[in-house]
Amino acid sequence: MAHRDPDPDRQPHIPVLLRPILAACAPIEGVWLDGTFGAGGYTKGLLAAGAAQVIGVDRDPLALQMAQPWAGAYGDRLRLVAGTFSLLDTYAEGLDGVVLDLGVSSMQLDLAERGFSFLRDGPLDMRMSQEGESAADLVNTAEEGALADILYVYGEERASRRIARAIVKAREQEPITGTLRLAEIVAGCLPRPKPGQSHPATRSFQAIRIAVNTEFSELAEGLAAAERALRPGGKLAVVTFHSLEDRIAKRFFQLRSGHDSNANRYAPAKADTTPSFTLTTRRAIAPDDEELAQNPRARSAKLRIGIRTTAPAQPLDLAALDVPMIRQKGRR
Repeated sequence: MAHRDPDPDRQPHIPVLLRPILAACAPIEGVWLDGTFGAGGYTKGLLAAGAAQVIGVDRDPLALQMAQPWAGAYGDRLRLVAGTFSLLDTYAEGLDGVVLDLGVSSMQLDLAERGFSFLRDGPLDMRMSQEGESAADLVNTAEEGALADILYVYGEERASRRIARAIVKAREQEPITGTLRLAEIVAGCLPRPKPGQSHPATRSFQAIRIAVNTEFSELAEGLAAAERALRPGGKLAVVTFHSLEDRIAKRFFQLRSGHDSNANRYAPAKADTTPSFTLTTRRAIAPDDEELAQNPRARSAKLRIGIRTTAPAQPLDLAALDVPMIRQKGRR
């Protein structure tokens, strides 16, 4: 049964691929967990579609703070949790569904003081939880080789060594504390972008953000946590925005559904494992033309959905999931 949104006018951003999620996972019922609560777009959509309760999880205290004016209108149907989705199985079990929308939120990008955007001048922060090591700490203390590895592995930046060298040279003159200064340093190492191309600092900012927030290991741990928390028949919906995180989600669903297309015939034989997920589609779901017209942010998004079986959860193997790893963050 669908429910009315108590606050239909408050919608800071458009949740990406929400319509395909609701359609593929119908009927929406029982208890769902939104592991990337953000501005509450997915949570509101799930509640409106018929979920009895949604548990909204976010490690950004600002997200939960901004939800306070409207969250109470849902009563017991909405429970907010300050935490990471890598621990979601400690917040609930026997879930009917889990949705994860990966990457940085529009809300974080729009606030210059959070330091995520290279288009706005602000402190070089990038911490989703607002705790721990900041981007400035990383940029100003990591050894040149470690910086280059981060830019290359997490950002797929071909000019990683050139950029790392320029960062080290610049910080010797003065610590790098602002977003625009870092963006200028990176842009100075690359050709001027042609019309329609992304900003030169895009890949570097992505890489540093991923390193600061340990996003890839969080994703792998979150997928495994969802596997443990879902009841048989429960759905796991994952929205990714770039190739590296989509590769992790794709590999997870391949391995857990018994469709390991990267099997090596020379490798030792693996023990047969009963699949813990079935797939709604073998290929990722992309936004349609209507969604792209309404929300250009969706252009790179991919949706993958799995349905939990009765098989026991499997151990997490980061290497099998092709999780990009940096061997060591060197420090001066």
